[in-house]
Amino acid sequence: MSASVMRATVRAVSKRKIVATRAALTLTPSAVNRIRLLLEDRPEYIGLKVGVKTRGCNGLTYTLDYTKEKHKSDEEVLQDGVRVFIEKKAQLTLLGTEMDFVETKLTSEFIFNNPNIKGTCGCGESFSV
Repeated sequence: MSASVMRATVRAVSKRKIVATRAALTLTPSAVNRIRLLLEDRPEYIGLKVGVKTRGCNGLTYTLDYTKEKHKSDEEVLQDGVRVFIEKKAQLTLLGTEMDFVETKLTSEFIFNNPNIKGTCGCGESFSV
């Protein structure tokens, strides 16, 4: 059983070119530091799991949960000592995506800068590909 981590926002990337890498997902230094901090006091978890579910006004939304194990169909992203697992259902929607962590006076959240997105809702929580 996994526990929900926090809210995530999706951004369609069109004006900025993100260079495709071999990894399905790349993490910014800010995201790496935040994931490391989240897992620091939770030794029972091996990383975070990114999933996708049908929700919101535009179709899909990402989910972030702690995970204790890697499932056979999960894609593993290991970057700077942190592990992120991508559920099979989310793998195609994440190709070439950059995961960032942004903290402002009002919010702190993971941001998925995704070049595959065709549309997002007004609040940025759901998207379509």
